[in-house]
Parts: sequence; C-alpha cells; structure tokens
Amino acid sequence: MHNKYKVSLLRLNLLLAALLPALLVPYARDHSEAMLLGLAAAWLAISATLVEFSHRRPPLIPWQLLPSLLLGALLWSSADRYPFLLWAWAALIILPQPAWMAAINVLLASLSLAWVARQLPIEQAMTAGLVLAPMLLLGLIRTRRLTPLFAQAKGRVSLVPGERLWPRARLAGDLAREQGRAQRDGTHAELVLLRTRRRHLWSVARQLCEMTRGFEHCYRLDKRTLGALLISRDAALATPRRQQLLERLSEVERARVVALPHARSLAEELRALERQKLPITLTPGTLIHADA
Repeated sequence: MHNKYKVSLLRLNLLLAALLPALLVPYARDHSEAMLLGLAAAWLAISATLVEFSHRRPPLIPWQLLPSLLLGALLWSSADRYPFLLWAWAALIILPQPAWMAAINVLLASLSLAWVARQLPIEQAMTAGLVLAPMLLLGLIRTRRLTPLFAQAKGRVSLVPGERLWPRARLAGDLAREQGRAQRDGTHAELVLLRTRRRHLWSVARQLCEMTRGFEHCYRLDKRTLGALLISRDAALATPRRQQLLERLSEVERARVVALPHARSLAEELRALERQKLPITLTPGTLIHADA
C-alpha cells in the first residue's frame, strides 16, 4: 500500500479515537477529569495533523510522552469510571520508541495496574495482571524488532514534508553515489557544509532547499550544521552558483566547500569545519579564480 494511503488511514483512526474522550467530556464528574479527557482528545486530534515526519515536534517534552502521562493521570484520578483504559498500555508499548520511553511506559502501566487492582476483587485483579503482563512483554519484544526498521525508515524520509531535507544517515550513501557519478559522467560535485545558530537552523534549511535544484539534496547533520550536494556540469559553472548561495545565506556563521574527489570522511570534514577560523573555506578542486 502506498504511504499516502497508510497516512490517510492512520489519520482517520486517530480522529475517530479522539471522538471517544471528546464525547466523555460532558459526563465528567469534575473539572480535572474533564480537562484530562479534553487534553487526550486534543492530543489525538493534533497528532492526526502531525502524522507525517516533521521537525515541528515539541523540543523539550517528547510528543510521545504526553499520552502516557495523560493515560496514567486518568487512571489515577478516575480508575473506578474508566478501568478499561488499562488495556491502552498495550497499544502504547507497541509503538517504536527509545528504551527510556519504553521503561517509563512499563513503570506507569505497573503503577496503573496496582492502583486499579485496589478497587477490584482479588480474582479480577490477578486476572488483569496475568493478562496485561504478557501483553506488555509481547509489546516490548515487537518494539525491539521494529526499532531498527523505524530507524532505517527515518533515514529515508525527509525531515520536513515537501522539502528535500534529509537526515545525516542518508548523506554517506549519497556521497558515494555522487562521487561515482562525477567520475563516470565528468560532472563536478561539491559538498557544502554550513554552520549556523540553532535558532536559525530551520530557516536556513528552507532557504537552502529553495536555492538548490530539484535533483540536489540537503541534509541536517546536527543541531547547528547543514549540508548540501551541489552538482554542476563543470567547476567553472559551479563557482558562481556557490558564491550566490553563500552570499544569500546571511545567517551562516561558517561554511566549508569540498570537491567530492577530494572529500574525506564526513566526520573528518565536520571536524575541519569546527576547527576552521575563516568564515568560508574552499578545499582544492573548488577554486577556479583567485577571487573565487
């Protein structure tokens, strides 16, 4: 199934799931319960609009942590009214997530089970524990299997929907491919590394994507560094393009331009960018004129 249809189906499921807490809000017994239900509905609805990968995620509190906290708070405050929400932990634990997030989910699920079990007969409490524990274990096993696949998928997905901005993992393969293509076709390829302030990274990234051609790619290498592969017919044509690009990107603090036949490993070039004192450094193979 094509990705856009999967995204549309997931978005529909999230919106339908948001209806349940939204419909329960008028029947809440107090303001705190109504607020928690409203926040849960809002989270699901907003998540439906953020299904596709994007850099616009809350930077301090991971977006995935919010439903766990909301679910735990609902069970803690209203376990007698919504005990069925206990089984939602099995859905949360199965999502691809870092190890620390999985540990938090297991801890919150265990605390929720203990809290709900206090209000159940001993037989029902034991049954709930015997059912929930294997579900969490199976979810953790599946999460470990999905994590490498999820990381690979992120490496193939643009960081900003609609833009040619890719993660660092993709650059190594693209470098090798463009080096081979330059040698085979006689074209001129350059790796441009740009260092900027954190608050300017995404605005510079969008400018960079707009100024490069459709077949050229841009990369986010870390929280302050961007990269781009510029492809030209020859070195003479590459010079004015490169100069115009660097002049227009006013928020860039340092830049390093490396002709691909002379490029070292990406880690070495990034270290060289970090150490360089000049605002712009052009390595051998990129200079055509003395003033270039």
